[in-house]
Amino acid sequence: MMTFYPAIDLKDGACVRLLRGRMEDATVYNDDPVAQAQAFEKAGAGWLHLVDLNGAFSGAPVNDGIVGRIVEGISIPVQLGGGVRDAKTVDLWLERGIARVVLGTVAARNPDFVRDSARRHPGRIAVGIDARGGKVAVEGWAETTELTALELAKRFEDVGVAAIIFTDIDQDGAMEGPNVTATAALAGAISTPVIASGGVSSLDDLRALRDCGVALEGAISGRAIYDGTIDVAEAVRVLAGG
Repeated sequence: MMTFYPAIDLKDGACVRLLRGRMEDATVYNDDPVAQAQAFEKAGAGWLHLVDLNGAFSGAPVNDGIVGRIVEGISIPVQLGGGVRDAKTVDLWLERGIARVVLGTVAARNPDFVRDSARRHPGRIAVGIDARGGKVAVEGWAETTELTALELAKRFEDVGVAAIIFTDIDQDGAMEGPNVTATAALAGAISTPVIASGGVSSLDDLRALRDCGVALEGAISGRAIYDGTIDVAEAVRVLAGG
């Protein structure tokens, strides 16, 4: 059974979505992220995916106040990424009630830190691997490395990482469907659970991920929910096998 993760991307305290990772192409969908999170929970979501977009670009927590209010306002677990680059920030978010911290840029820059964090907090660290043209992108997607997604993912096998969150940047926010082939190939090549992200824009996209031939842990969607092409309750049902 796959988990559906509705996403809230936070920029300046509001729910936004970016087009292909560009901060200048941000659309504000809701200026009350707490109410949005509560609506997702009411619709049946079992998890919430949060991104501190300002933090992703600045390298330090920016929307921590609103994140705290979101966590206090709902009872489902929350995973969060964006600008988490050191142990102090990991500890800060876990103390604030975040169930799972997502490490992105630092995974490519300092894999030993990710391994240490996963050992210190078993099951509470996820690795976000964002790829453009198959190569890992970092610093809020502003820079592309020469490292492939699979090469990076394999660095974290057997260290207690809860999941790999794989995002195809070329698909993200474009409503063109996820890169099912690349996601399935990654999941089939590693033992760490994989969560699909980027481009999930319809229930058919969710069915394609569910039926891709490899067991995925879950799927994340944001813009499609706000645009009305994915209903959260239906998404939960589809990923449960309905």
